[in-house]
Order: sequence, then structure tokens, then C-alpha cells
Amino acid sequence: MSTGLLALFAFTPILLAAFLLLGLRWSASRSMPLVFLFTAAIGLFVWDMSVTRIIASTLQGLVITIGLLWIIFGAILLLNTLKHSGGITAIRAGFTTISPDRRIQAIIIAWLFGCFIEGASGFGTPAAIAAPLLVAVGFPAMAAVLMGMLVQSTPVSFGAVGTPIVVGVDSGLDTATIGAQLTAQGSSWELYLQQITSSVAITHAIIGTVMPLIMVIMLTRFFGKEKSWKAGFEVLPFAIFAGLAFTLPYAATGIFLGPEFPSLLGGLLGLAIVTTAARFNFLTPKKTWDFADPKEWPAEWVGTIEMKLDELAARPMSAFRAWLPYVLVGALLVISRVFPEVSNALKSVSIAFGNILGETGISASVEPLFLPGGILVAVVLMTFFLHGMRASEFKAAVKESSGVLLSAGFVLLFTVPMVRILINSGINGADLASMPIVMARYVADSVGGIYPLFAPTVGALGAFLAGSNTVSNMMFSQFQFGVAQSLGVSGAMVVAAQAVGAAAGNMVAIHNVVAASATVGLLGREGSTLRKTVWPTLYYVLFAGVISLIAIYVMGISDPLVGV
Repeated sequence: MSTGLLALFAFTPILLAAFLLLGLRWSASRSMPLVFLFTAAIGLFVWDMSVTRIIASTLQGLVITIGLLWIIFGAILLLNTLKHSGGITAIRAGFTTISPDRRIQAIIIAWLFGCFIEGASGFGTPAAIAAPLLVAVGFPAMAAVLMGMLVQSTPVSFGAVGTPIVVGVDSGLDTATIGAQLTAQGSSWELYLQQITSSVAITHAIIGTVMPLIMVIMLTRFFGKEKSWKAGFEVLPFAIFAGLAFTLPYAATGIFLGPEFPSLLGGLLGLAIVTTAARFNFLTPKKTWDFADPKEWPAEWVGTIEMKLDELAARPMSAFRAWLPYVLVGALLVISRVFPEVSNALKSVSIAFGNILGETGISASVEPLFLPGGILVAVVLMTFFLHGMRASEFKAAVKESSGVLLSAGFVLLFTVPMVRILINSGINGADLASMPIVMARYVADSVGGIYPLFAPTVGALGAFLAGSNTVSNMMFSQFQFGVAQSLGVSGAMVVAAQAVGAAAGNMVAIHNVVAASATVGLLGREGSTLRKTVWPTLYYVLFAGVISLIAIYVMGISDPLVGV
């Protein structure tokens, strides 16, 4: 079978998902079971995977799904707990105090608070936390999900305290061989990884500075009364200011301190700077922008989780007490990721499945205390006491949150196993590389010397499939490095382009949008969100590719292994 035909077969599950979700506007709950079966059939009949390996991959996906549902449950439970404690009422009033302008609120909550949460936790947590918080302060559910998805771009490469670089790139590259080559050239693996980190930080900073502007433009265009681009551009000075407030400390941290803290420190400093600026109306538009009356919203904008705050007997609460649970979430996420003693203690509670069905290399585990879901639930229990809640209020919050898991879980039960079949297809009777690698090789062979332009797209493809920058880097870093070596260009720069593209791909990752939609009760309308997020994703990978070309062929960026 020709390489082109194999690449087409490998790409078919993605094409089918896009056709059903975007073209036919099917819901993910209707589309993904069919895509899963189609993927299994290709693995079985084209890649000649064993039935056992396909089933093992499916079981692996189900275990991973449990972890995702745990995060979703924690995020929804925290929101509902705050709703019943009266905390959301105080938070909503606080944002109105900072600025009643919805564009400013979107930048502060989704962009800056979301970037901080991404830096601390990663793995789709920002959308799961930011989206319901935006709904709580008065955003349509669909707008909240869109904002939550768009923040999963610039900060993602350094999310979860640098996991996509520290784990993804480090595990994805043949560090033993590359390290030996670097030593022979008078360098080291540590310096090489830092060069990759710096390139990622600078590329993201250039592209990501305008992301807050893109967010507000899409907000006003799709959810405003006049459906106007102009209303988005009115906030241009403040949006660029907010972008720089994050990307400047983010880039400096990446260059001088390494991959663990750029998103964390960038989000924290940016949040402090921009919130203060908004309070003093620095660069904010003179005219306040708001949504139409909720009674005029189309039905597809509205989720099933409502914040009927007026119906709740909300007790008076200070802004500090109301925000304290979210502060605790951020603090505990940082502590659990930064201090090895704490990390190891939390990870010691693990439900692990090794060599599932005897298939070597296919294993999965759930660490309920270490996952963000465990942190979120712990904070919920603290909130019960901090906010002086009654048992009946807490019971209502748990009941509302549990109901969401059934609908979200159904979609993820098919989406994640489908991804695992693709990733695990490298061991087969046809002696073929895995489906993602076959797709990537075909692209590289087809475009030749301008490949760096397409390197971010390959990274985004991996994230689209896996919903993870880390997994995309693990899948494709060695491949990207190999293509760079064959072209005689900087492998560090091409791997950096991979990492940047993989971050952008999170904006269109199917199970990320499912997870975000679940937190606001918007399941079944994933296609509508994806049709919007695809445009910022294309912007991101295109500009990342152009920057890579300029860096390699115009600026002459090199590394110790070029020509080795």
C-alpha cells in the first residue's frame, strides 16, 4: 500500500470527526461512537493490530476518562458549592466593581486567571474552572466555553509546572543519544532543553500577546447585540496591555528560569497588574459593553446549569472570603506540583493497571489525590466550613454536580479510547509506524525544505487527537527532530515549533471542549464551539510556522547538532 494511501487511512478518523461535528453539526455524543468504531476498524484491518491490543487501548482510554471526569466533577462541585454558599454572588459583585464591561471581565477571568490555573495545573483545568465562573458572572454558556477554550493556547506549553516540556519533550526525544552527541560537541542536554524552552517562550510571547484581543473580538462578534467586530477592537489598547502583562514576564521566566514557571508567574503577575489597571480605568473603553438581556439569548447559547442567584438565600460575604476557595485551588495546585514530598505523598494513592491484557506498553493509572479533581474536592470540603454552609446546601451542590457526569462521561467513553487506539497503533502485524507518525511523515516528505512552516501543525494535530500538549510532544518530538536533522536545520527550533503547535491544538481538542461544555451544561453543541475555535488555532499554527521559517532561514538560528 502506498504511503499516501496509508496517510489517508490514518487521517480518516480526524476527517470523519470534522465532517460529523462541523459539517453535519452532529453532537459529540452522536459522532464519537461512530468515529471510535471506524478507528478500531482501521486499526484492525489496515494496520493489522491485534484485537487484544485494540481492546487494551480501549480499556486504557476508559481509565484515563475516569481521571478526566474526576476533574470535571471537582470543577462543577466547587462552582455549585460557591453558588449555594453565597460566594458566587459576592464574586459577581466584585467583578462588576472592577469593571462592568464584559470584555474586561473576559480578559481578567479567562485570560489571566485561566493562564495562572494552566500554569499550576494544566490538563484542561482552566476551561473547566473559567467557563463556569464566567457563567456565574453572567456570560452565556457558549460564550463562556469559547473563552475557556481560547485560553488553552499560549500558557499551555508551560502548563502543569512545565510538564509538556519537562515530561513531554524530555520523554519524546532520544535523550541518551542526543545527550552523547551534545557532549561530543561541548554542550549538554540541559543546555539544549533550555534552548528549546527559550524558543518556545519567545514564539508564544510574539503570537500570544494578541490572544486577549482575539478573545474579545470573537466575544462581541458572536455574542454581542450587534454581532460587531468593531466592539471588540474598541478594547484593543487594554487587550494588548493585558497580553503584554502576561507574555513579558512569561517570556523572561522561560528564558532565564526554565520551563516550570512561565505560565504560573506570568498569570499571577498579569492578574495583579491588569486587575489594578482595570480598577483605575487605565486604557479601558469609555463605553461599557454588555450582552443583550438573557431573555433574548438564542437557546443554543444557554446551558442546563443555571446560576439563579436571586433564588438563593445568599448570606452577606466579603470578596476575600468568596475568592478564598479559588486562591486555595491555585495555592494547593502549586504546592502539590512544586514540592516533591507533597507530590509523592499524593501520588502514593494510585489505582494502576499495568500491561493491560498482557499488552506491553499499554498501562494506565488514576491518582485521585494528585489530579486537579482531588485538589478541587479538598477545597470544596474546606469551603463548607470557611463559608459556614448548612448540610442541606452542600447536599444540593453535590446532587447538581453529580448529574452532569453521566452526560459528559458518555462522550468521553468513546473519544479517549479512540485516541489511544491511534497512539498505540505502532505495534501491529503490518510492520507500520503508528497512525499519527504515518500522517506526519507524509507531510514532511511532501513539503521538503519549508517543513518548519508545517511543524506546528503536526504538533496541533497531536493535541487535537490526544487533548494534550504533553502527549503530542511525546508522540512527535523525535520525529520533528529527525526531520530537522535530515534538512540540516536546527532541531531545537523545530521541536520548539512542535511544542507551540501542540499548545494551540488544545483549542480544538474534542475531549477538551466536551469537558469544558460539561461544566456549564452545554453538551451536544461541541460542533458550534469547534467551528469558532478552529480560526484562532489556524492563526496560531500559521504564525508559529512563519516564525520558525524566519528564525531558521533568515536569522540563522542554529544549535550544536546542526550538521552532526
